[in-house]
Amino acid sequence: MRLIHTPQTDLTYDDCFFLPARSAIGSRFEVDLASDDDTGVTIPLVAANMTAVSGRRMAETMARRGGLAVLPQDLPAERVEDIVRSVKARDPLVDHALTLEASGTIGQARALMPKRSHGVVVVIDHEDRPLGVVSAEELAGRDAFTEVGEVLSTDVLRLSASEVTGDPAALHARIAATHHEAALVLEQDGALRGVLTARGVLRSTIYDPALDDEGRLRVAVAIGINADVAARARALVDAGADVLVLDTAHGHQDKMLEALRTARQEIGERGSTPVRLVAGNVVTAEATRDLVEAGADIVKVGVGPGAMCTTRMMTGVGRPQFSAVLECAEAARALDARIWADGGVRHPRDVALALAAGASAVMIGSWFAGTYESPGDLHVDERGRAYKESFGMASKRAVSSRTAAEDAFARARKALFEEGISSSRMYLADGAGSVEDLLDEITAGVRSSCTYAGAVDLAAFRERAVVGLQSASGYAEGKPLAQSWA
Repeated sequence: MRLIHTPQTDLTYDDCFFLPARSAIGSRFEVDLASDDDTGVTIPLVAANMTAVSGRRMAETMARRGGLAVLPQDLPAERVEDIVRSVKARDPLVDHALTLEASGTIGQARALMPKRSHGVVVVIDHEDRPLGVVSAEELAGRDAFTEVGEVLSTDVLRLSASEVTGDPAALHARIAATHHEAALVLEQDGALRGVLTARGVLRSTIYDPALDDEGRLRVAVAIGINADVAARARALVDAGADVLVLDTAHGHQDKMLEALRTARQEIGERGSTPVRLVAGNVVTAEATRDLVEAGADIVKVGVGPGAMCTTRMMTGVGRPQFSAVLECAEAARALDARIWADGGVRHPRDVALALAAGASAVMIGSWFAGTYESPGDLHVDERGRAYKESFGMASKRAVSSRTAAEDAFARARKALFEEGISSSRMYLADGAGSVEDLLDEITAGVRSSCTYAGAVDLAAFRERAVVGLQSASGYAEGKPLAQSWA
């Protein structure tokens, strides 16, 4: 990457823009977005280890589309290990189904429906064989206590496992022509394997899933530096975790370095194990070098840029994210390590700028919180708009959850020093409430950025991208208008 001018101050993403260059790339689909950080991701996007963002559904969906989700450290150990194993058992192509037996109620179906974006709940018998489906159409106007077996629709396409690997254009046409635009995929014995939508078929031709050496979906897990790091690392590797993330707000501290050395010793020397070790957060070259020398394969960069974070306003600590990524990426690559840019992205352009600055992947939090796949409950506001709640991991809400097992005095002491927003509404986009819709939007923008630079992959993008600096007026000029300015 080349900067047109040498900046005199640190830069945010809003301060920067790309210049187009001569390009021989005919289509954005020619661009390879695979990361070079050895995590196995085929798109450089990571769902943050926030309680309001990453859970079982997010991990499954992100990996199916080539990204990664990091399960938060606040979850009970047994639950995390259960989620890791269940994600590993999920199908790389077919979406996991929401199911009820025929005696289940309309009320239960309504509660389940927002948990997935495919829009149907499958009604099954005692042997997991599908009897039919219910969708919003079947549920409309029905009493909550009505059994789903009374209203289910049998007008649904059923596919064998072999049929879903055939010609994608023909398969898409078959599913799109059905009433629900969703098909049920069956095992050889007739049991339900999952749900496949017409759009899912399209995406399977654009994205490659992030798979481990055994062909299973990849998943990452965060570990707090105050935990028994050796025991947690060992248990998570045994459960199948592909990436371990040692996470704390201030990553450049002795306790982090000790935790890193412990984890490194537990999982093996750098380069000798397929499990990647990530640590953060930091914003300086010195901190990056210290974390890499202590054992990190990847350093997480960003202090204070997140939408839910009040660190900069409370403490004045942090650094504009573009400059932090640029400096830390250079320091990491000099030691054959990589960085993730964590936070501060609000548009696809920001993701592209982070990648051009040297990040191997970009971590996204609140942007992904407003999706069907995030763990929170779906709410509807006074105008009928659907949303989910997001909150910072140092907020009162998160701290209360994290310290629930401690005594009242210890909890009260920690409550005096909370940072972060405890509740913020993240609205689902109308007609596009899945994280997959956001992945489409982000990767389309990043691919286009690469084509403007004449780059066929992210390594070439880092070399060829030319970045200029702009004023606030320059940034405002590039924003689209929702209505006439007259």
